[in-house]
Amino acid sequence: MHQRSTPPTSPTEVTAAPTAGRRRFIRKALLAASALGVVTALLTPVQAGAATAPDEPVTAKAATPLAANGQLRVCGLQLCNASGQAIALNGMSTHGTQWYAQCVTDGSLNALAQDWRADVLRVSTYVQEGGYETDPAGFTARAQKFIDAAHARGMYAVIDWHMLTPGDPNANLDRAKTFFTAMAKKYKDHPGVLYEIANEPSGVSWSAIKSYSEQIIPVIRAQDPDAVVLVGTRAWSSFGVSEGSNESEVVNNPVRASNIMYTFHFYAASHREAYLATLDRASDRLPVFVTEFGTQNYAGEGANDFAMSQRYLDLMKRKKISWTNWNYSDDHRSGAVFKTGTCNGTNWTGTGVLKEAGVWIRERIRQ
Repeated sequence: MHQRSTPPTSPTEVTAAPTAGRRRFIRKALLAASALGVVTALLTPVQAGAATAPDEPVTAKAATPLAANGQLRVCGLQLCNASGQAIALNGMSTHGTQWYAQCVTDGSLNALAQDWRADVLRVSTYVQEGGYETDPAGFTARAQKFIDAAHARGMYAVIDWHMLTPGDPNANLDRAKTFFTAMAKKYKDHPGVLYEIANEPSGVSWSAIKSYSEQIIPVIRAQDPDAVVLVGTRAWSSFGVSEGSNESEVVNNPVRASNIMYTFHFYAASHREAYLATLDRASDRLPVFVTEFGTQNYAGEGANDFAMSQRYLDLMKRKKISWTNWNYSDDHRSGAVFKTGTCNGTNWTGTGVLKEAGVWIRERIRQ
């Protein structure tokens, strides 16, 4: 909803031959468990020069989000883990990877997983604005690199098809089919992905968005029948509020698919009581995932409204609504968490490299 023009300068033994679905489940469980070992190694650095007693006991590390929760699914109105328990993922969204790939590094992702203790990284692949349409193979590979890096650190990844302008997702239908076919083929056996099929539709009816969704979801399901799909809503994913509507159009005419959630975006300094009330009402009737929000105005700029932001976070915590914050970069705007120039360096941890919004959101992810 904000302005995003180009910025300046041992598994259980199976005695019977498993079905295809069972084999896929086992593979996904193994992949989730493997993330625990990878991140345990990352989380236990030895201080330079420190001596370690050879018989010193090793303290068990807490499981990573991915290892602890495994394959996610929608149960009722909630996002649930492999055990059927309702959970909420909290994390960050990248900026557009055509502009800020340098902010998604081994060091920054180590910081996000370990220092910030995030559950999820949203990887934003813009379609236009110098993005996917200019190099489909290159941007697909770039997104996969970042998704793999999130998985290696035990985080989930939201695969964000960041359509913005034009606002009708059907304008990029063929591109979306190509992109999501490639993504679903690669991640069909991995428990760590959610597919966000339309970032912020605008200037288009809910029926058109629903039609698009009902064409894209089968493309994903043909390859990956298990993963959660996130469906964008009208008027920049506001359930229509920004264009004078509300969630009733989705409640009365839902997408014909299972294991899906609907997205909601807000920027607290601009989107106030009507938006907060909409999120509250909609999440009583529909499964909702807040895939993007900021503490500033709708352009991701200006002063932070932490009081209003906290009201949203309190609601989302109470109702177990997952969220990712915009954005994990050093863009000059106040909504980028890192101070400008941070992505040219190697220091990612602590609060010294963060803007005011970064300090605030890091603290809330760590809670």
